[in-house]
Amino acid sequence: MMGDFYEMVYEVVRLIPRGRVTNYGSIARYLGSPQSSRLVGWAMNQSHSKTPPVPAHRVVNRNGELSGRQHFATPVLMEELLKAEGIRVKRNTVVNFKMLFWDPEKELSL
Repeated sequence: MMGDFYEMVYEVVRLIPRGRVTNYGSIARYLGSPQSSRLVGWAMNQSHSKTPPVPAHRVVNRNGELSGRQHFATPVLMEELLKAEGIRVKRNTVVNFKMLFWDPEKELSL
């Protein structure tokens, strides 16, 4: 059952456009489980070897902070991946987070 939830999370994350970010809670709400943002984070921790790839670097916390950065191959990889997409990061936080925010509830329809 948890594996099914993780797979749904991965499907949503794969839809986040390059150069945009979302947060754990928005994914959980979109999937109809608003109390499961922590579970979305655990799914991101397990996503690094998935095929097709899951762009976990595009999922940050509700304040735009790179809270999952320690789960990447190196502590700076998440920031490097975001910067490669044109996203500015300062002190482990996405600059212009609200402007770059991608809300699956608005962008996708179930």
